[in-house]
Amino acid sequence: MQAIILAAGMGRRLGELTKGNTKCMLEVNGEKLIDRVIRRLFALDLKRIVIVVGYERANLMAYLRTAYPALDIEFVENPIYDKTNNIYSLWLAKDYLMEDDTLLLESDLIFEDSVIDCAVHSPYQNIALVAKYQPWMDGTMICKDSNDNIVTFIPKSAFEYDDTDSYYKTVNIYKFSREFSTKRYLPFLEAYIKAMGNNEYYEQVLRVMTLIDNCDIKAVDIADRKWYEIDDVQDLRIAETIFADASLRLQKMQHSFGGYWRYSGMLDFCYLVNPYFPTQKMVYEMKANFETLLRQYPSGMGVNSMLAGKYFGVRQEYICVGNGAAELIKSLMENLEGNLGVTYPTFEEYPNRIGESERVVYYPGNDDFSYSADNLMVYFSDKDISALLVVNPDNPSGNFIGKPELVRLAEWCGNRNIRLIVDESFVDFSDEGFANTLLDNEILGRYPHLCVMKSISKSYGVPGLRLGVLASSDESL
Repeated sequence: MQAIILAAGMGRRLGELTKGNTKCMLEVNGEKLIDRVIRRLFALDLKRIVIVVGYERANLMAYLRTAYPALDIEFVENPIYDKTNNIYSLWLAKDYLMEDDTLLLESDLIFEDSVIDCAVHSPYQNIALVAKYQPWMDGTMICKDSNDNIVTFIPKSAFEYDDTDSYYKTVNIYKFSREFSTKRYLPFLEAYIKAMGNNEYYEQVLRVMTLIDNCDIKAVDIADRKWYEIDDVQDLRIAETIFADASLRLQKMQHSFGGYWRYSGMLDFCYLVNPYFPTQKMVYEMKANFETLLRQYPSGMGVNSMLAGKYFGVRQEYICVGNGAAELIKSLMENLEGNLGVTYPTFEEYPNRIGESERVVYYPGNDDFSYSADNLMVYFSDKDISALLVVNPDNPSGNFIGKPELVRLAEWCGNRNIRLIVDESFVDFSDEGFANTLLDNEILGRYPHLCVMKSISKSYGVPGLRLGVLASSDESL
């Protein structure tokens, strides 16, 4: 058996990362993609390794000859790599395909070693490695029957989201027998190139074969084995996370907060949303109006503040709508002068927006981190602060101060010219729910130094919509 690696492409979507080298020279956590593949193939005791090169081929060839002088690596050059696609690169290697059974791989893949074993040790002579469809996957899909026969290849143009439960993504690793390559695949490949040209993909040939006859290729599911295809900088970062050492994986993954859906099987236990809202009817309505929502400009701030005011029963001039509470927190912190009083532990978004020297911190000093309005008034009575933050209920401690006590705290702050910031993003989950809110015209009007922040994500289960409100009768703020 031999291996053929297609490595002629330019990797345009990787921008500066492939400016002087082809994609397989990219490093993932300090190791080049090509080194990972060669290391694994070397352990298989193959007859030879053939690499089809094109873009920046001199660099790749020189590197491999220096790094692996004892290996039998042969090169096939694609001189028109910038005008063709991988169908032509594979056609240039046709003589090798006719000489031996072949493992066919693309060079922009990263995978754990056992993935190759799925191909090598499969009893089937001709196979395509596949993985169950996940939302991050792009490219050619297949459907297979219960006997692992590939029923059809599904190109991007025929992709249907309603059918994804039956889809498998090709991993771009194949095993072809010499007989299959010679008698079946290459005749179709030649005819396809003559009819459609060189700027196509070799998997299209397999699709045609399934349409007119059984193409004799089985689909072998790699199950939960790790792999990733690297086409752009986001793919590279995700691959670095998936294949990082266990001690670094969490740190790398946390840089992708909000994009965890790209990590198959990951459960986020810090996902603080209401699982009972939005209602199914609301979801249906949004789906029905999706094209309008996508193609039309949204309402301006005047309409947004009117709607938020109507919904929360607050005067329009008292309320500001933000791109999530995060945008409002950033803007509010930038407009504060002086020091901020804050209780730890708390939601870090606020204190992280100012310097450490501008934080005056109160530590409750008890096992459950509980505190009352009186505790805050006693502690901060002699402190130099211009604003006091109360997250209520607090995150992560869950500490809660009742509405009458908060109003008393607002009175105390007003007498000392201290701006009171109350974040009540979780107030709907308190015992009396929305009855505890400070989003009230009478309260806001009486205490112009009071700011009430509320994230819509938490109570209403719509973090992807990025909505938050800030209410205050301080209209100049």
